[in-house]
Amino acid sequence: SPASVLNTSLSLQTRIFPSFFSCSFLKVCAVMGMLLARVAVAVVVLAAAAAVVAVDGQMSPAFYDATCPALQSVVRRGMAQAVQKEARMGASILRLFFHDCFVNGCDASVLLDDTANFTGEKNAGPNANSLRGYEVIDAIKAQVEASCKATVSCADIVALAARDAVSLLGGPSWTVQLGRRDGRSASQNAANTNLPPPDARLADLLTRFSDKGLDARALTALSGAHTVGWARCTTFRTHIYNDTGNAAVDAAFATQVRAKACPSAGGDGNLTPLELRAPAAFDNGYFQDLVARRVLLRSDQELYGSGVGNGSTDALVRAYAANATLFAVDFAAAMVRMGNLALTGKNGEVRLNCRRVN
Repeated sequence: SPASVLNTSLSLQTRIFPSFFSCSFLKVCAVMGMLLARVAVAVVVLAAAAAVVAVDGQMSPAFYDATCPALQSVVRRGMAQAVQKEARMGASILRLFFHDCFVNGCDASVLLDDTANFTGEKNAGPNANSLRGYEVIDAIKAQVEASCKATVSCADIVALAARDAVSLLGGPSWTVQLGRRDGRSASQNAANTNLPPPDARLADLLTRFSDKGLDARALTALSGAHTVGWARCTTFRTHIYNDTGNAAVDAAFATQVRAKACPSAGGDGNLTPLELRAPAAFDNGYFQDLVARRVLLRSDQELYGSGVGNGSTDALVRAYAANATLFAVDFAAAMVRMGNLALTGKNGEVRLNCRRVN
């Protein structure tokens, strides 16, 4: 299983490279750490991909090798341009993928505009005036269509774009399973029901992820995506002003955020980085902030010190805070698992325009 491969991988690291865990030569350690991270991620993600059986058995990393061989380079180029223009866009595309997959699977339904037949997901509570990146996906889709018309689904483009977004921000990479089909409908109600709110409690988060076949480890690792990106004042005001006890915020952090970005009234749309120290670097700083109680969202702080489930995620948070390689490995594996919530085979379609059904 992916977990057993991970444990074996980390055990081998400590035996073969013991100096990495006690090294005082920082530059050498940094290089070794990067190499270990890449090897470990590759091993575990391949194991995860093999362990997850996609619907109808249709998905494969080689799905477009014969029909659209330039696909991955086209997506990568489009994402590189977008992130170079605005680093925040990397986080936005990653969030777009999550919000797609958590509502009826990774079928690009989140990209659909409203029609006379359905009210889509774009204006659902968690998405309205918040979800971004539609134009980036449109631009990449146009480039893909120019290379191989009516071949690649919008859902696969979003999956690849999310992987490249993480990599371009300094995070891990992984092999993306391909062969998703695009949904023919969307549901605002489903988005409102399925997407976790910013004040969700741990028990609720565990249930929502379990409903998607994702366990506490996947929940904790995927939440690490909040090491990049920004949040609106309205999503965290209650947390930094009112939460106490197990959900209490570091006092100095709360004072800083209140003064700079989130007054007690007004300024609902004011933006603040989810991870203040390095908001455009995909690293494990988010987990260090959780331990220090310096995070914006109540749903994030729930992962550490909430007292729920006998601290079911506390140990994982501490482990990721201390070991960036472990976080990178688990995040990549969880992205593979989440990405396999997909329509395949004869289900759905390959949209020509990501904003509307054919």
